[in-house]
Amino acid sequence: MRLDKFLKVSRLIKRRTLAKEVADQGRITINGLVAKASSTVAVGDEMTIRFGNKIVTVQIDGIKEHAKKEEATDMYKIIREEKVNSQESM
Repeated sequence: MRLDKFLKVSRLIKRRTLAKEVADQGRITINGLVAKASSTVAVGDEMTIRFGNKIVTVQIDGIKEHAKKEEATDMYKIIREEKVNSQESM
């Protein structure tokens, strides 16, 4: 599944267009490699997303084309969540 679609379906990012923008800015890595919106994600991949002042690392546990709100969190497991100083993220 495409990265931007996975982020939307799993509700890690609410809109697919926003997921594409974040990926295009180089703020997402999959297994240590910078990912584009069109990158393919698979079960077992480790993904790191840099939001404004925090970095979230998740492991992909499942892929579904559509997921209800209750099922969305079953698609991934949060491994790490780190706060970042605003000066470090620049």
